[in-house]
Amino acid sequence: MYAVIKAGGKQQKVKPGDVIEVEYMHGLGETVTFQPLLVVDDDGKTHYGKDAEKAVVTAKPLGEQKGEKVRVFKYKNKTGYARAQGHRQTLTLLEISEVSLSGTAKPPAKPSAKPSAKPSAKPAAKTAKRKPAAKKAAAEGADEESAEA
Repeated sequence: MYAVIKAGGKQQKVKPGDVIEVEYMHGLGETVTFQPLLVVDDDGKTHYGKDAEKAVVTAKPLGEQKGEKVRVFKYKNKTGYARAQGHRQTLTLLEISEVSLSGTAKPPAKPSAKPSAKPSAKPAAKTAKRKPAAKKAAAEGADEESAEA
């Protein structure tokens, strides 16, 4: 069984026992859960969309480490401009402990198209249409002007 999760703006295909690197996650507890998932494969049957909403991936944090160094070099020709810079992103290590697809039971049956036998207890209240105060005042002013003429 495997799942495709989204962590740190990136998608990763995981299965139980995998150790993955994701962008640094603050304040981790004993476990981390990922939900909703993009795709879940259960013994050759692929679930996605509403089927995958019920699935959960549970991971255990192992610690943090720094990623590989990224070198940034800026250069402009014929001006003597050259800048070098480096960066190492902090990453969190996670061990995937479980991929579960709960709620694999059949969806509930759709209700029949027949109308229900008992009528609703309260009739729907009618709402009166009202003019906004500004339009009402303008309308009254126009009536007074036409009455004077």
